[in-house]
Amino acid sequence: MNHAIRNRTVTGTALALAVSTALTACGTDGASTPSASGDKATAAPSTGAAVDVKDPLVATFDGGLHILDGSSLDLVRTIEMPGFNRVNPAGDEDHVIVSTDAGFRVLDASAQKLTDIAFPGTKPGHVVRHAGRTALFTDGTGRVEVFDPHDLANGGKPSARTWTAAKPHHGVAVELAGGELLATIGDEEKRTGALVLDARGKEIARSENCPGVHGEAAAQGEAIAVGCEDGVLVHKDGAFTKVKSPDAYGRIGNQAGSDASPVILGDYKNDPDAELERPTRVSLVDTRTAGLRLVDLGTSYSFRSLGRGPHGEALVLGTDGALHVIDPEKGTVQKKIPVVGAWQEPLDWQQPRPTLFVRDHTAYVSEPGKRALHAVDLESGKKLRSVTLPQSTNELSGVVAGH
Repeated sequence: MNHAIRNRTVTGTALALAVSTALTACGTDGASTPSASGDKATAAPSTGAAVDVKDPLVATFDGGLHILDGSSLDLVRTIEMPGFNRVNPAGDEDHVIVSTDAGFRVLDASAQKLTDIAFPGTKPGHVVRHAGRTALFTDGTGRVEVFDPHDLANGGKPSARTWTAAKPHHGVAVELAGGELLATIGDEEKRTGALVLDARGKEIARSENCPGVHGEAAAQGEAIAVGCEDGVLVHKDGAFTKVKSPDAYGRIGNQAGSDASPVILGDYKNDPDAELERPTRVSLVDTRTAGLRLVDLGTSYSFRSLGRGPHGEALVLGTDGALHVIDPEKGTVQKKIPVVGAWQEPLDWQQPRPTLFVRDHTAYVSEPGKRALHAVDLESGKKLRSVTLPQSTNELSGVVAGH
């Protein structure tokens, strides 16, 4: 069925929704996905038979997935999947990519069912959407698979461009608008940088000036940034530029970009010996000037705290319970929106903590300690709706098309 003309049943009060962006991130350098592959779908007690929902959200919990209506936040379906699962937007209006121990699986979130479409492989890693294409990086094999997410609407596995890194590693890849493929360089012991292949697979650019390379974000003008232990590496107009951190060890491992801004939002850690550093500063990298600015929020945050608003504003969910809205050009906090209670990041990256997912003008924030999920309007700062779920959730994502 054509994804663009599918009719859907919508319940509850509609939220304002427009152009969207979302964050893909990992908690540690080895953030691959242990999980079990068995699954069973059950309707939420109050919903009866499954119906298509508009703009669904997907929240993971210990043992499964909750699918919610993006407007009402009604829980419409629960799918049992034992183990720790991860979720990311597939890149169209219906599907979400679920990472399991057996590889990537495709969930039709609108229809609330797991499809038979799978991309097998050990240690599935980053899922990156860019220029209408979705790239999957399988850490255990170094295999990259890139496809058009709208082909998922046909019901079969889409044809994919494939490439395999020289050595398996916790990596990331992104296909550019011109067909070039940017991918990280590394092995199981260390990661050193990134390379770019042309549309035919020939290497055309390389930089190994990025120790501990991790994560990816795209800024306005198709500037692609990957994080390093001493700054970021930016690829723009066919060339790499290194942006150095002010500290010898200044790790930027998770980033969030926006087509509406040339500035990349990133985390910032400067203690290489910490068991778990709880930073209070975030980084802003201007891809036009290769400048890096640090902003002290006065509160810590986690790798699931970063997002971007519809106008390019930088968003950080602090452990003070507030959503900090930063002007990326000025590097100043414009406002703080109270959302959840104060919290602390757990030592184990797989353990639940409040998580931010942004779609259009709405920020969705989970509050595992209260089994709650909140929807916040970014323009007004008002909380639109809150619900209580049967289980404490962990990761939070949803469908996001067109990035």
